[in-house]
Amino acid sequence: MCSSMRVSIHVCMVMCVILNVISFQMANEAKPCPCDMGYMMEYGGVGQEVQIEHIKAYLVKPPSDSDKAVIIIQDIYGWQLPNTRYMADMLASNGYIAVCPDFYIGKEPWSPSHDWSTFQQWLEDKKPTNINKEVDAVLRFLKSQCGVQRIGAVGFCWGGVATHYLALQYPEVRAGVSVYGIIREREDRYELKSPTLFIFGEKDDVIPLDQVSVLEKNLQEKCTGVDYHVKVFPGQTHGFVHRKREDINTTDQPCIQEARTDMLNWLQKYM
Repeated sequence: MCSSMRVSIHVCMVMCVILNVISFQMANEAKPCPCDMGYMMEYGGVGQEVQIEHIKAYLVKPPSDSDKAVIIIQDIYGWQLPNTRYMADMLASNGYIAVCPDFYIGKEPWSPSHDWSTFQQWLEDKKPTNINKEVDAVLRFLKSQCGVQRIGAVGFCWGGVATHYLALQYPEVRAGVSVYGIIREREDRYELKSPTLFIFGEKDDVIPLDQVSVLEKNLQEKCTGVDYHVKVFPGQTHGFVHRKREDINTTDQPCIQEARTDMLNWLQKYM
């Protein structure tokens, strides 16, 4: 092949790449993702990956034996997000066996490079209210392999919705902390079976304050006999509890630390 032809082909390939990037950027500018990735930690974790029946999971155990476990439920960026594993390790350091299963069962998680206009299509086979098979497997594992007697759940974003779902379906999960997640479509969504803490940010574009107000109002009217608490953190956006770094977000640091302390206190109170 002559050199001029190679140059022409190379230029053509470069132009195709540039056009694809421009098209992608235009699509994202038309409908950007409101669920900001924030700061991805460079964090490897102190736990290990294990196989739990048909799913993989990140498992970390506390320094001393414990009969308490917390299921950490991922956000849309998947079970391998370092930030989520950091939260699992934090829970383990506070005395809990922490397990973060891959609730997407090997399917590709969302990526910041994806076009938000395709999100509903991506979500179609990853419903946070369609996780019973995976939850049942994790519960069996914790009871039979880890000797667990008390179980809680903490979820972020997509996992916050899933945690809300667990509070409706699994009374054996003694406590739940739903971090920026709400079930919107179920008729029984206010009939909690286990104590649940809901954490939100005041400036969350994914879950506006009017939706939080509706949640709180209906819980007051329809949730009887089970404790719950709805807390909104001023000035905070979606993802602030686990996708903001407190060491570089000095203005957000008090809210980040307070929310994590609230999470730990809630689990300790009911587990």
